[in-house]
Amino acid sequence: MADVEQRLAALEVQVAALTEQVGVAAPAAGAPAPTPADGALWALDGLKQRLPADGSGAVLYTGTVHLDGQHYDWQDGLLVDDVLTADWTELAATLTALANPVRLRLLREVLGGRHGTSELAEIEGLGTTGQLHHHLRQLTAAGWLRSTGRGRHTVPAGRVVPLLAILTAAR
Repeated sequence: MADVEQRLAALEVQVAALTEQVGVAAPAAGAPAPTPADGALWALDGLKQRLPADGSGAVLYTGTVHLDGQHYDWQDGLLVDDVLTADWTELAATLTALANPVRLRLLREVLGGRHGTSELAEIEGLGTTGQLHHHLRQLTAAGWLRSTGRGRHTVPAGRVVPLLAILTAAR
């Protein structure tokens, strides 16, 4: 768990540095969100305006999500050079945890409001209780779930939009 928290803290530092470097700023409170009528590629256009001309580009993802009575705003991005020079093998365990239909179903159910292990065990097709606990441990170890005690689980706030972005990209 400490490793995940350290990785998230490191990512926050990187995002802050990227934000400062490319001048990406959060919209002012109460400012209207751009609409497709403002331009079909408004997010991409905004990113391009903030990038240095001599760079190889950047990847940005963002989202605003209301689920299970919670609100999540998230933005993250990296310069392409940083993505290409990173050790991608370090991401294998995180991605592997998502490469299982039962685990994806568990994440969807938790995001939908089923937080208790007993609630999750009632879902047909998830296997035995032992298998359920195995999948929950795998998702927790990879940082996709957090145990909140007494057999309850939640998707950490910093993982909600990234999870949905991965699923959107996989479509």
